Amino acid sequence: MKKYQHIMVWPALLVIVLDQISKMAVIQLLKEHESLTIINGFFNLVHVRNRGIAFGLMSRSDSGLIIYFLLAASLTAVILLLFWLFRLKENETGIAVGLSMILGGAIGNIIDRLRFREVIDFLDFYTGSYHWPAFNLADSAITTGALWLAVNLVFQHEK
Repeated sequence: MKKYQHIMVWPALLVIVLDQISKMAVIQLLKEHESLTIINGFFNLVHVRNRGIAFGLMSRSDSGLIIYFLLAASLTAVILLLFWLFRLKENETGIAVGLSMILGGAIGNIIDRLRFREVIDFLDFYTGSYHWPAFNLADSAITTGALWLAVNLVFQHEK
């Protein structure tokens, strides 16, 4: 591993640690399906379990095989992300940060799937009766990392 590549791993490690600490706090604070209002009419902490992917997609699948499919897909993504991450050049720091955030989020959710066979979600944003599907810090890191990556790839391409 090249000297500068060590720095590329830190965002992933930070995401994994914060994600797992936050999920353990939710498990300790709230029973499953319980919620705590933080900002009335806008934000709750909730304790829900998601057998699907980010934002509750595929969570209603009746197949017990979905866990294996999602684990295989996630592990494949992690391998591809690591391959891409360690092939970057020293001047591609922005791309590295995006990839590392996605990597950390993917690993955070893989840990949940291995421990619980589902992912713990707890961030519930809503307005009126509309609730965005609950999500967690790993999901946020994946989404933010993907946006960060896209912006950096566009600007790198324009150079």
